[in-house]
Amino acid sequence: MNWITKVDTPCYVIDEKQLRKNLELLKYVREKAGCKILLAQKAFSAFSCYPLIAEYLDGCTASGIYEARLAYEKMAEPFGRENHVFSPAYPESDMDELLKICDHIVFNSPQQWAKYRDKVRASDRYIQAGIRINPEYSEIDTDIYNPCFTGSRLGTTLERFNADPALYEGIDGLHFHTMCEQGAEVLERTLPHVEEKFGFMFDRIKWLNFGGGHHITRPGYNVAKLISCVKRIKEKYGLEVYLEPGEAVALNAGWLVTTVLDTFANGCDIAITDASAACHMPDVLEMPYRPEIIGAGKPGEKSYTYRLGGNTCLAGDIIGDYSFDKPLESGERLVFCDMAIYSMCKNNTFNGMPLPSIYILKENGEIQLVKKFGYEDFKGRLS
Repeated sequence: MNWITKVDTPCYVIDEKQLRKNLELLKYVREKAGCKILLAQKAFSAFSCYPLIAEYLDGCTASGIYEARLAYEKMAEPFGRENHVFSPAYPESDMDELLKICDHIVFNSPQQWAKYRDKVRASDRYIQAGIRINPEYSEIDTDIYNPCFTGSRLGTTLERFNADPALYEGIDGLHFHTMCEQGAEVLERTLPHVEEKFGFMFDRIKWLNFGGGHHITRPGYNVAKLISCVKRIKEKYGLEVYLEPGEAVALNAGWLVTTVLDTFANGCDIAITDASAACHMPDVLEMPYRPEIIGAGKPGEKSYTYRLGGNTCLAGDIIGDYSFDKPLESGERLVFCDMAIYSMCKNNTFNGMPLPSIYILKENGEIQLVKKFGYEDFKGRLS
């Protein structure tokens, strides 16, 4: 990794070789299962990579107006790929533009569909309309990531669905998203709940969208079982099937590179870096989780243990405790793994922290600067 000294920090580096490897596997699933696969942009929106992604996937799915616009401009329009969108509720001010740029619009409730049905059907081109359903089954333990926990605002339960069948008249498909970083075994156990509750609709619709959360490119994932699940639904009901992986597209396909700025002791050895958990990898605090660092170990595993913290005023801006073979020094580079997903989409400029630059490590080993952010990117958000 001789490119580490050639980049400015903090920065994200996208690994083009690993990205293509993930896409090759997704293409295999797509072809063997006979389904369509979309990039969920909420996890990875580095549109400089969309030409590569367009070689393998059927399009993008968005969670709001700006993601939908990005997918249209960078994927649908130039490459002829599909553009899907889902939102818990659509502002009226967004609908006219969505009708121009989206191929599929998924509504969170029959009421939302009924509200916009006439406008959708009056469009100059046919828009596929769907409703997100909640089968009231999920194996996610953490409620913040569980779309099916009690009181969830995501998706329509069978009780609400049946309250007024006139509200969902004319839809083209159903969408469910009940998984998070899970295997095909979970999908296999989930599908019977979807069929039991909403199977009565399957002869009235054209497609069923299995949503995201499928960790397809994770080592050990049961690809054959996923293909079997998709083919069973297709063959039994004659439905088109969509998958919307986000993490699986760019899993392990990027790093966050940071520089050690200072070291000192206060009950433990501490190192301050120019990367911040709060700003540059917020899931470290939100999920929470501990990202791996190349060459580092768990606390006490190696000779020198440090608590790594970001360069902000937030007391809790702690990345985690790591051990190293030798003492850390100012100017030393550290490389956090699996940072292409979510971190790039969710970062922020709290405290006036600079946004990390974005590089791509090309398959030929060349390191290419894609974007360098500056003061105007911070200032422009505020007034």
